[in-house]
Amino acid sequence: MQSGTIRLDLHGMTCYQAQVAIDAALRRAKGSVYRLELIHGYHGGTELRTMIRREYAKHPKVKRIELGLNQGSTELVLREY
Repeated sequence: MQSGTIRLDLHGMTCYQAQVAIDAALRRAKGSVYRLELIHGYHGGTELRTMIRREYAKHPKVKRIELGLNQGSTELVLREY
């Protein structure tokens, strides 16, 4: 059973691969999941970070996007705790 936060490591993925992984996690996320923590890194560029923040800001399951603890992660808030 899932609860809390789902963490996805997207390092080394293309934008398309990352979108497929994120979409699958959003489909699997049940009511006990309130956040997706997406680890995308930033030393290799910001393409993934930009795509995530652009594409998922308007996703119907995402209430809001929060910046992670560092530049290399982004959190999708699905519901409040």
